[in-house]
Amino acid sequence: MEISFLGAARTVTGSSFLLEHDGFSLLVDLGLPQGKDEKTLGLELPFSPFSIDAVVLTHAHIDHTGRIPLLAKLGYKGPIYATGATTELCTIMLEDSAHIQESEAEWKTRKRQRHGEDAVEPLYTSEDADEALSLFRTIEYGERTELSPSMWIEAIDAGHLLGSCSIKVHCILPEGEKTIVFSGDIGNIDQPMIRNPEYFNDSDFVVMESTYGDRLHPAVSGDEHDTLIRRAEKLAKITDRTFRRGGNLVIPSFAVGRTQELLYLFRIIKDRKMLDYEIPVFLDSPLSVKATRVFSSCLRSDYFDDEALEMINKGINPILFPSLVTITDVNDSKALNDRKESAVIISSSGMCEAGRIRHHLKHNLWRPESTVLFVGYQAEGTLGRSLIDGTDHVTLFGEQISVRAEIAVLEGTSGHADQKGLVKWVKEFRRKPEAVFVVHGEDNTAQYFASKLKNEEGLHAYAPRFGERFDLLRDEIPVQNDTALRRRTASDIRAAFEFLEKEKSGLESVVARMERASSGIDLTDEKKARKLSDAIRRLADDIAFLSEKWGGDAS
Repeated sequence: MEISFLGAARTVTGSSFLLEHDGFSLLVDLGLPQGKDEKTLGLELPFSPFSIDAVVLTHAHIDHTGRIPLLAKLGYKGPIYATGATTELCTIMLEDSAHIQESEAEWKTRKRQRHGEDAVEPLYTSEDADEALSLFRTIEYGERTELSPSMWIEAIDAGHLLGSCSIKVHCILPEGEKTIVFSGDIGNIDQPMIRNPEYFNDSDFVVMESTYGDRLHPAVSGDEHDTLIRRAEKLAKITDRTFRRGGNLVIPSFAVGRTQELLYLFRIIKDRKMLDYEIPVFLDSPLSVKATRVFSSCLRSDYFDDEALEMINKGINPILFPSLVTITDVNDSKALNDRKESAVIISSSGMCEAGRIRHHLKHNLWRPESTVLFVGYQAEGTLGRSLIDGTDHVTLFGEQISVRAEIAVLEGTSGHADQKGLVKWVKEFRRKPEAVFVVHGEDNTAQYFASKLKNEEGLHAYAPRFGERFDLLRDEIPVQNDTALRRRTASDIRAAFEFLEKEKSGLESVVARMERASSGIDLTDEKKARKLSDAIRRLADDIAFLSEKWGGDAS
């Protein structure tokens, strides 16, 4: 029973953990590294796709799912387990991510070809995303899902996003059973609209997030209902003072989850008449619009909290209202910047790294009458983090823009538990786990929270580094060094080489059949022919790259 940390290890993005037991390999999440993590971790898979037997996803956010299409592209054919809501959200999010990958590759290709350089291949395509989605299998809260004769899983609500879950893996041993819990992203208590996180109360090992492990969210007195109303009141005040100045309220927001919570708050502002005028709210993000439709199609009791269910039971959609305008067309998006009247503009991406939000920032950051309101975590190295940290100018589309707008933060809207919530989560275990692995936090944050759990809670806690691997059945859990990781990588490469050797005759047969007119292979479909040709070329390129970069004198 071994675990390897292949992402979100002393970083926040790119979550990926590999659990191996009794010849079965389970991958928990496969996220896309973002911001500075992309530069330090890269986007390539740190394992062979053929070594994975099953995948389980804790929720739909791209930092937990964004490399799933790459896994399918490289040949993975096994099951991908996720809740129903996560599956629905991944359907739109992975397609959107693929479109971004294709667009970026197209832009880079045009730039390279002007210098006589080769085209850039996208990390994955829409076809790869579709292939990955065909592998999804639904699990729901409280169900037992058998993965192998010696491994099964169960899921509970993590309270972070629609359909998010914590996963408990049961590993059957000759002498009994060992369990390991993967927290996923633990939701904030009293988060708008969705339910509070549920808790497992027993496990031998724990892998838990630490995004806010070194800080507390601002205290809000009162019960859950009061907390919700106070957040809506604060949003109403920020909106009102911006409108009275004649500016726009620009909100960079994660398309899935945070945007729908904002719409819920604006619905409450309207229903409770917190302002004496209608607030024009423009939702300018095709993905946000699609996600809002998914939320609207999942209005059921096992996903939403009592406040939202009260609306739903009255026939009221908690995230739609008459003054909400959804925008998908790019020309309608551009027209917003010619608008004379004040408006709320919600757009993505949430960290301002891409998407239409950057155009709205270009047209509003220099205006002292406007407000840019942040409602979510801003990772180091992102434009959003720079604005929160007080930069006086930014560069957008090659133009330097002075920051004169009000920069505000709506406290209490985080989708992640703070330090107090994280400690509460781990203290729900009736007996102390044998080891707690602290992940999904900036380097200093993860190490700080692990130390806090050790020193104050008496837990054997540790913040693993990328690539570290642990044998969970030893009394003392050793940290394997780089030599062990290199040996593991070499083993994977040798297995892949042996696979190629075995399939050599099959590849030769494909080539021979293509050369014969009567082969029975239909190449009149240009798209299929190109896909086959590209697959073979990609295989050859990968082998050439491996040989060029890592080959040489074996001594």
